[in-house]
Amino acid sequence: MTLQQLKYILAISETGSMNKAAEQLYVSQPSLTSSVQELEKEIGIKIFNRSGRGVTLTNDGSEFIRYARQVVGQFDILSEKYINKGSIKKKFGVSTQHYSFAVKAFVEMVKEFDTSKYEFAVRETKTAEIISDVATLRSEIGIIYLNDFNRKSITKLLSSNGLDFHSLTKCSPYVYLWKGHPLADEKKITFEQLADYPCLSFEQGDNSSFYLAEEILSTNEYQRIIKANDRATMLNLMIGLNGYTLCSGIICEELNGSDYTAVPFDCGDTDEAMEIGYITLKNVILSEMAEIYIKELKAYLNID
Repeated sequence: MTLQQLKYILAISETGSMNKAAEQLYVSQPSLTSSVQELEKEIGIKIFNRSGRGVTLTNDGSEFIRYARQVVGQFDILSEKYINKGSIKKKFGVSTQHYSFAVKAFVEMVKEFDTSKYEFAVRETKTAEIISDVATLRSEIGIIYLNDFNRKSITKLLSSNGLDFHSLTKCSPYVYLWKGHPLADEKKITFEQLADYPCLSFEQGDNSSFYLAEEILSTNEYQRIIKANDRATMLNLMIGLNGYTLCSGIICEELNGSDYTAVPFDCGDTDEAMEIGYITLKNVILSEMAEIYIKELKAYLNID
């Protein structure tokens, strides 16, 4: 098994075509096919299903390619630091739940670099995709939260994907709504007070578990609930429908605007504290961009 073979299968997986991958890699298709077949024979699994419509990953191939991405990604980081020394474009990605402070830290990190020499990506996405992105090094850092309800399941999911959770801050939950909402001036808001208003929740996919929800109390019976898949839509629904969501209370007004407010949520006798942190691959060598991004996160959250 060679690094070149791993790069070949990554290219084939991304393009879904032997022809396109060969063009991208500047190799002949017969040479590419032969290299993949040799690798499949060596490791004893079939990586791709081939048909007239292109190629798709087998179940074994999907697992294998996850590790291949980690190896190639770490090799690229080492090459950029010690061999290429800036001769190729460096890449850095963050996948995050819908936290404006995570985007703000990303903005501040990017400002420290010449964007013509780097390829940056920030992805506000579903919890399962954040875990997958970091596990495959599509993103170097992921931002999620844990609480008493989801901790066991999410920790198990992280462990099975070879990921570590690094705590950043713990916070009590807040009700996030627009300033014109009838409850906006309350000192605290109870669950009963919210009964007449639609609860806004970020979509996690058709087969998602309650444990993957971005909002606390995901198992509660809500009489009115509306799903959204991006932060801008969520904010519009707050104004248009007097909707609300339960959040950390860590809001970046610079990005979300000044029309919204966060009111402490009265959890009663239960402890619904949220622990927000970032995830990385175990034993990973973090890039310079990742280190600076983490520094910016801590600065925004006032963490020493």
